[in-house]
Amino acid sequence: MESNKLKLYLGADYVSAFAMSAFVALKEKQLSFDLVTLDLKARENYQADYQILSLTCKIPVLVHEGFALSESSAIAEYLEELSPGHKKLYPLDIQQRARARQLQAWLRSDLLVVRKERPFDLVYFGSKDTPLSDDAQAAVDRLFFVADHLLEEGAEHLFGDWSIADTDLAIMLNRLVANGDPVPARLVTYVRQQWDRDSVRAWMDIERKAPAIV
Repeated sequence: MESNKLKLYLGADYVSAFAMSAFVALKEKQLSFDLVTLDLKARENYQADYQILSLTCKIPVLVHEGFALSESSAIAEYLEELSPGHKKLYPLDIQQRARARQLQAWLRSDLLVVRKERPFDLVYFGSKDTPLSDDAQAAVDRLFFVADHLLEEGAEHLFGDWSIADTDLAIMLNRLVANGDPVPARLVTYVRQQWDRDSVRAWMDIERKAPAIV
């Protein structure tokens, strides 16, 4: 069975929010997997052999028995069907499951200005002094509205029990929390609760080198 072991391709710097999401999904499913790292600065993800795997030249990529899949949300859905007996990554209720997928899609397709001004690197390596632009603040306000609407008062998770959508939402919110930007107190608590999961701790415990200051 060792030859069929799952492989997760990701950047050698271990800072990608999307790689983190896929890593957490694998850990929550208690699946055995190997990490394969690529030097993104050297553009190893654009080499022909990797492009054949990923199709899009993006990370992360999951490889299982010769089948390769990119996009972290697609990876989570694949793992859910591959290993349905372990921890559920999505809610059982059909409408809640659809809402979780909606949230995942929105977090990945919108809020680009937030990702640009609050890169996920700062969660590991420290804050930025620059204030948010007006466009970024407007996007943050949308993020807070969505989070406040979906997360019931006093709830630890979005849909009763944990789902991968909780990790994805906490990843986006933590760009702000870790930087010291103003974030509603209950959302700060929510982020800290998500960050205390064993799967997230396993990701954060990976050794990283701070980027060189140029």
